[in-house]
Amino acid sequence: MKFHELQPNKDARSHKRRIGRGMGSGRGKTAGKGTKGQTARSGGAKKAPFIGGAFPLTRTMPYMKGFKPPFRVEFELVSVGLLNDRFEDGATITVEELKRIGVMRNRASRPLKLLSDGETTKRFTVRVDRASGKARAKIEAAGGSVEETLPRKNANLDADATDAASSANEEA
Repeated sequence: MKFHELQPNKDARSHKRRIGRGMGSGRGKTAGKGTKGQTARSGGAKKAPFIGGAFPLTRTMPYMKGFKPPFRVEFELVSVGLLNDRFEDGATITVEELKRIGVMRNRASRPLKLLSDGETTKRFTVRVDRASGKARAKIEAAGGSVEETLPRKNANLDADATDAASSANEEA
């Protein structure tokens, strides 16, 4: 076989449609463009947002900076100081307990996060969906404990990264 004898397999490539080449071709006269009108003319088809000369819909929309992440988790917030005011020393605090005393507004749709506003002198055992690092430190400094019930994203990756960093420090 020679280079000039190479050709694609039969029906591997479709033939270009030759339009406007006479009535016998089946694509003559209007050449598939219909009869008259703007879209039948050369260069006549308008882009998708064009709506007949009316003010474009895309220009009526407000300019919005940034975007809202579709999978963002919004938390119901509770502070450490509020726990100190509402609960006795040695109490076990859960999400249900906070809902019972009326601290949480909207438990059905939002998880709970404990923040570090305020101080605590009482020992609490706290079981919440999330807790900030400072809130955890304040409760543990007072002799309590914090347990997070909502799994964190990339928790395994974070643990692997800290293990790798500690092993690298030990080798150095």
